[in-house]
Amino acid sequence: MQGYCWLLVLPVFWLLLLSCCLTLVTANSEGDALHALRQALIDPKQVLQSWDPTLVNPCTWFHVTCDTENNVIRVDLGNASLSGTLVPQLGNLPFLQYLELYSNNISGSIPSELGALSQLVSLDLYVNDFTGDIPSTLGQLANLRFLRLNNNSLTGAIPLQLTSILGLQVLDLSFNNLSGYVPTNGSFSQFTPISFQGNSNLCGPMVDKHCPGEPPLPPPPPCQPSPSPSDPSNNDGS
Repeated sequence: MQGYCWLLVLPVFWLLLLSCCLTLVTANSEGDALHALRQALIDPKQVLQSWDPTLVNPCTWFHVTCDTENNVIRVDLGNASLSGTLVPQLGNLPFLQYLELYSNNISGSIPSELGALSQLVSLDLYVNDFTGDIPSTLGQLANLRFLRLNNNSLTGAIPLQLTSILGLQVLDLSFNNLSGYVPTNGSFSQFTPISFQGNSNLCGPMVDKHCPGEPPLPPPPPCQPSPSPSDPSNNDGS
């Protein structure tokens, strides 16, 4: 009878052990990814001083938020006087929902690996020194609602893949060096020229500028004057 009980208990024990090991592996890989970011950043105010890679997981680090399963879901490093570059290992944060790195002096390119962050809701990289193209892989972020890349030095065309993010609510690509046609389909149909201002080489109906080699923009509709209050035709019963 005792041996039979052990046969029942052992599978449960191994399942618990496996679950624990998987949690540790996930936590360690996320800690490795964030430590790689710390190594690539210059941190004059020591805001990353608590990012100790020897800890079991990064959930006790300042500016990092985890869920109840110890998965990293937020990185909040806005306005922290950071410089340096981002790292491709950021794509190894599968549960990340908010990546807030705005108002720093971070330079270099935006890693294409950010397109692997399938749970990402907000990507705020505005007011930095990023250069290069906007990665087309960001179009894979189906849960993204806020994309703010304004006030950088990004170049190239706006990826058409971004229009497929149907839940996108806020888009700001203003004050970069972007060029080419501004898409107007998909999620971009709801945005206004404010999202694209300060990019003198953009063109298309959205920014009211003709694109070379394209048919001219249609003229605006004629303005219809409002009827005067004293106009007899505007009075009922006359």
